[in-house]
Amino acid sequence: MTLAVLHTGPGNGLDPADAARLADELTAALRAAGATEVERIGATAYVGADGASSMSAGVRLREIVGRAQAAGEAVLVCEDNLVAHPSLLWMLATEPAKRTTALVIADPAGDLREDRGKLLPAGDGPGTVRYLGAICVAPADLPVLAEAADSGDLLPALLEAGLVPVATPVRLLRGALVHDQAELAAARAAVDAVDEDKARLRLAVKEKDDFFTTYAVSTWSPIVTKAAARLRLTPSAVTGLSVLLAVAAALGFWQASRPAMIAGGVLIYLSFVLDCVDGQLARYTRQFGAFGGWLDTMADRAKEYVAYAGLAAGAERIGLPYAWPLAIAAIVLQTVRHMTDAWYGALHDEAAAHPKPRAASGVGARLTAASTKVQGDTGSLAYWLKRIVVFPIGERWALLAVLAIFTNGRIALAGMLAWGVLALAYTLALRSLRAFSMRVGVLDKVDTGRFRDDGLLVREVISRAGLPAPLIFAALAAVVALAAVIVFLAGDPSKVLLAVAALLVLAAGLPARARHGGPLDWLIPAGLRAAEYLMVVAAGIAGDVPTPVTYLLIFTLTLRHYDLVARMEKGAPAGKARGALLGWDGRVVLLTAAALAGLGTAGAAVLAALVGGSFLINAIADWRTGGTRP
Repeated sequence: MTLAVLHTGPGNGLDPADAARLADELTAALRAAGATEVERIGATAYVGADGASSMSAGVRLREIVGRAQAAGEAVLVCEDNLVAHPSLLWMLATEPAKRTTALVIADPAGDLREDRGKLLPAGDGPGTVRYLGAICVAPADLPVLAEAADSGDLLPALLEAGLVPVATPVRLLRGALVHDQAELAAARAAVDAVDEDKARLRLAVKEKDDFFTTYAVSTWSPIVTKAAARLRLTPSAVTGLSVLLAVAAALGFWQASRPAMIAGGVLIYLSFVLDCVDGQLARYTRQFGAFGGWLDTMADRAKEYVAYAGLAAGAERIGLPYAWPLAIAAIVLQTVRHMTDAWYGALHDEAAAHPKPRAASGVGARLTAASTKVQGDTGSLAYWLKRIVVFPIGERWALLAVLAIFTNGRIALAGMLAWGVLALAYTLALRSLRAFSMRVGVLDKVDTGRFRDDGLLVREVISRAGLPAPLIFAALAAVVALAAVIVFLAGDPSKVLLAVAALLVLAAGLPARARHGGPLDWLIPAGLRAAEYLMVVAAGIAGDVPTPVTYLLIFTLTLRHYDLVARMEKGAPAGKARGALLGWDGRVVLLTAAALAGLGTAGAAVLAALVGGSFLINAIADWRTGGTRP
């Protein structure tokens, strides 16, 4: 549901008949995009239907904004001299995360720049895009639109007020603002020359993707996307099929014969293809939803970790030792990596939205400039090496499939772990240096305790110490837990050492009430996740817990923590509050107590059931109610 405003663009010198025809076409396109009402506003004034009542254009726009606010609807504002494919307005009105988004076209001489999909003023540097006169303002940003209503140039006023719209580029479609008959004819010819449906199907493929995805999947996945659309499959249904294929692959890995391993590798590849298709189908059909994006993210992680379990179980089945420890190390490493990815992305967005003066020199500034240059050189060797070395999902699934087909589960897990360690070291070092030059915080902009996953013990007792430096304490907790695991693996596990390690890890709660706004505090969630997961491993060793049970507990914990960040990234409702009683602190205490009491396996199994059951119950309830339940 959207209200649309069609207003006279600056410099519109079209013949009145052509202008009226174009306005009618735009009105039809706005309604096709989902506009429930389309209001026309002149350049300086609005005249009522009776020809008598009138008001300024700004007053009229504010009145429309007020109605939209009351109805909780967005406002789609479009200049009446825009000639474009109707799909472009549809894309604006169906932005996946329901954020404000503006229509832009690539232009090296433009007065705007695009940074990670966000639209920003060009500033002192050259611009990269130009505004095309159409913007869909999300309900949350309508007060800013009301303040800018009297401005003769809407977008600059919105940017000056601090609004950071999402950029919707024209790409393969066509659009132009026209001012005379010649420009009108040229723009119509350009629009007519492009097959809109074929262009939309190709636009459904991500513009910049990983190397393996670009050349081994996206070259043919649009065919599957088109077939899925004809079959009227929803993106979530395709996600479900992808999960089924991944489970079948894991079963093949568990069987561990060479034919089964080959089948598992092929199924993993096909599962990844469908993983790409569900997003392409959503973009092609514009079937977006916050929980659809959340489901896609959660399914990606679950599929990968189920495959790890299948490889480990299969290796153990054929007598290869140490496979489960490799799987445990891989899931811990990959989850910690994902936590750093999520929070660095949030930090980068915060820096783009609220930039602060940065040092003109320094390592961080030079790295930022170098990264920007490489990212702009699309398709170059440096561009692809940069994308490959970070070990994205396409490369992970490709390596997993190839190693499974030609070797065994243990080697496949070792390969995933080795490349993952390299990628973590590379990204952590470079991002930390760049974060210093950004000079912004991000964890202090959200519910800090929620994303730390603090429980009652930390919130009500330990945090009363009020100590500073939360990052240092989180890092020390991770180091202590890792040291305990290494010591336990090297010799006889000491329950006294386990208790001491648990107490030192709990010290990470001492600065929980401190401000988490430091340049590297975005690493705190990853540090706490590492500390907790490693304590699970340490307690498992000390308590003689079977490694599959330890893996299961860590798997359920990853679902919980991915749930938190996925809701943030996808704009999904927060859902029912979690961790009111039992956060990372409570789980460490319970696991340690169970191990000390000789009940390590029972404690891990019960905790896995509690964490996994809580996740499923809340996820199903939110899915059934659209996330609106209290």
